Amino acid sequence: MTKLTHLDATGAASMVDVSDKDMTIRVAVAEGAVVMAPETLALIQSGNAKKGDVLGTARIAGIMAAKKTHELIPLCHPLLLTKIAVDLTLDDKLPGVRVRATAKLSGQTGVEMEALTAVSVACLTIYDMVKAADRGMRIESIRLLEKSGGKSGDYRAE
Repeated sequence: MTKLTHLDATGAASMVDVSDKDMTIRVAVAEGAVVMAPETLALIQSGNAKKGDVLGTARIAGIMAAKKTHELIPLCHPLLLTKIAVDLTLDDKLPGVRVRATAKLSGQTGVEMEALTAVSVACLTIYDMVKAADRGMRIESIRLLEKSGGKSGDYRAE
């Protein structure tokens, strides 16, 4: 049976104690997409969005968000990330932008939430920067693709 909430001695929710876990290299990769009108994708590709460089800004926003995950998600541990990469790919087939984030560290807890937060905020930033051109955009399919390290072992989405 999975424990849904960790309670401390007083019955209040608390962070999970990871002090007995081994230090291992932990990596997580997440993805998501912003689906938009072909004209909006062309606007991003041309670099003529009114708010500036959409992809560069979204990349920096994702990286910054990963570093602040513990401030955004209750009970997440503050982590010393050794790598956070946010890759954005223009996709005419969507049409839209595919976002992938990789988070890495050597530590006692995983980095899945940091990778997922990076993707989420990068997608939100893309939406914000071109919403004046396309209010019908959709943020879709945010999910964990893979993770490695730690006691629970590796995971790879189908």
